[in-house]
Amino acid sequence: MSRAELLGVFAFWTLLGVLTAANRVADQRDFAFSPVARTVPIALAFQQMYLWALMTPPVFWLAQRFRIDRSNAVKRILLLLLIGVVLAAFIDQINSWLVRTFESRPDFREPGRGGGRNPPGMGPMNFLLGPMILNHFVLYTGVLAAGIARDYFLRFRARERETLRLQSETAQLQTQLAQARLSALNAQLNPHFLFNTLHAVSSLVERDPKGVRRMIARLSELLRYSLGGSGDNEVPIEQEISFLERYLEIMRIRFQGHLEVDVHLTESARGALVPSLILQPLVENAVKHGVEKVAAVGRIEIEGRRDDARLILTVSDNGPGLEQRGGSDTVPDAEGGVGLENIRQRLEQLYGSAQSLTLLAKPGGGTVARIVLPFRSRSELRTSAVDAEGGR
Repeated sequence: MSRAELLGVFAFWTLLGVLTAANRVADQRDFAFSPVARTVPIALAFQQMYLWALMTPPVFWLAQRFRIDRSNAVKRILLLLLIGVVLAAFIDQINSWLVRTFESRPDFREPGRGGGRNPPGMGPMNFLLGPMILNHFVLYTGVLAAGIARDYFLRFRARERETLRLQSETAQLQTQLAQARLSALNAQLNPHFLFNTLHAVSSLVERDPKGVRRMIARLSELLRYSLGGSGDNEVPIEQEISFLERYLEIMRIRFQGHLEVDVHLTESARGALVPSLILQPLVENAVKHGVEKVAAVGRIEIEGRRDDARLILTVSDNGPGLEQRGGSDTVPDAEGGVGLENIRQRLEQLYGSAQSLTLLAKPGGGTVARIVLPFRSRSELRTSAVDAEGGR
């Protein structure tokens, strides 16, 4: 038993002793005026209750040791009742011995009514003599019931803690699984991005060696960013745009002045967190299925804006559009190879159903890739983390 439980047991039996003593003082009609005769019943009341206070931890142990369930209910109940009878008889003998000890004291035997002395066995504490086994057995059953209730409560609380521990471990495993999936998706994206970029570089080796050197320099910067980054699943949108600008410079060199790019990020969208490398596959898709298909100057427009609690990212091109690829006005599963499928899976892992990726036909020709995801920033995440820590 804990210290708090022991203090509770002591306080309970002390209160019961006070009530019992008060009842005996109020009922001292047969007592003489001797101070000893008046105080002994009070002392015996506290002695009896404190003796039961000493017996309470062992009875609680019995309730825990001999737990009652369907398989052994009858045997365990009979055993506990037998122990109760023995314990009640033991305590009754102790109390009877103490009463007789006080009865035999010369300063306790006072003259009775009529001037004589009380005959043996007829002293002022006769109401404490007699068999009290039943009373003690009732007290034992009450303590035993409290012990059984305590045992059930402790087992329930232990199961509850175990359930919470398992739930916490399950949540951690799910988080680790999600992180592993995201890591696998990022690992899948990096080689895809590298091979396509190297292909773009190789296309200019003979025609523009100077441009190839610039492309290789930008490619090294891209690799340093993608391979030596912090490994965060989400990055500030300004950081994502900065990475994208390096990739777009490679594309501008490749298309020799036949590619125009317009990047527009609204003020309200600044500071937003986006999945790392989320825009590059969309731009790569716009180049492959849009810019490469037009004879005139290709144009790519990139926009990021906030719409209440949502962040909307769009990448559009002036290519032949979805109809030329056998698509329709809204094609969530249009072709795009590793890039678009990778984006879909990463968005699903990070945001669940609170996100979407769609390809739309652009009025006047072209395609628009549109991502919608929850708006959140680093400051909001820090505030949420602080609030979560404060609520524990």
